[in-house]
Amino acid sequence: MRLTGVGRRYGRRRPWVLRGVTAELPAGALVRVEGGNGGGKSTLLRIVAGIDTPTEGRIEGRPPRTAYVPERFPAALPLTAGAYLTHLGRMHGLTGARAARRAAEGLERFGAAAYARTPMAELSKGTSQKVAVAQALLAGPGLLVLDEAWTGLDAPARAELDRAVAERTAAGGTVVFVDHDPARLAGLPDAHYRVRGGTLEAAAAHPVPHPQPHPRPHAVRIHAAGPPGAAPPPGLAAGAEPAPDGGVLLTVDAARSDAVLRELLTAGPPWHIRSVEELP
Repeated sequence: MRLTGVGRRYGRRRPWVLRGVTAELPAGALVRVEGGNGGGKSTLLRIVAGIDTPTEGRIEGRPPRTAYVPERFPAALPLTAGAYLTHLGRMHGLTGARAARRAAEGLERFGAAAYARTPMAELSKGTSQKVAVAQALLAGPGLLVLDEAWTGLDAPARAELDRAVAERTAAGGTVVFVDHDPARLAGLPDAHYRVRGGTLEAAAAHPVPHPQPHPRPHAVRIHAAGPPGAAPPPGLAAGAEPAPDGGVLLTVDAARSDAVLRELLTAGPPWHIRSVEELP
């Protein structure tokens, strides 16, 4: 995906919020955007996601499946959490049964299964944010845009969102994110930008919180779960071991781990990655 000379202002006589923004967002890339409050970060992310339209410039190559999570999710909707996610699943082309199953899986993954029948308007900020994240991941987006999406989530849900970001990039998706915490996914982004003075410039990455050398793992253990009765994709079944709490465990060379994750996530139907553990 490419942005060329993108600008945005809200009225012909109003000042430019953004202007001259040019950037490459490659497939499989993790892209961090930072900048001061009111500087145009959220406007840029809405344009990237296709929610807002640039006043000038071009955007090319946006993936057909794009998902967006704002900092504050509009929770005052006349649906329960489960019904809302199921409805969105149907809009993405899933059958009713599969949409309901994916909705339940998303709520379970982020610790909100108990609220499936709760009206959206009655959810707390944290729980509605879990629903927002679950809706963004329903259809395996090729572009995932996260605007302070971790805000309001509890620690387990924040960690799960970190894992979901890793899954999307491993599957070849692009993830663009803003977060107030400089340690969020520190050391992982492929590109790092700052919005300054209404334009976009390359920024130096934040140092990793623990700068001590970290030895590269020799192997990676992947805990994955597939549809009932499904065997791992061809080439992976031989090394699969049953996991104590369901699913399978795959121990692979660290150099192959991204390829194995991509194969699991793009299988038909896709497998769910429960955890990824580095082994010495």
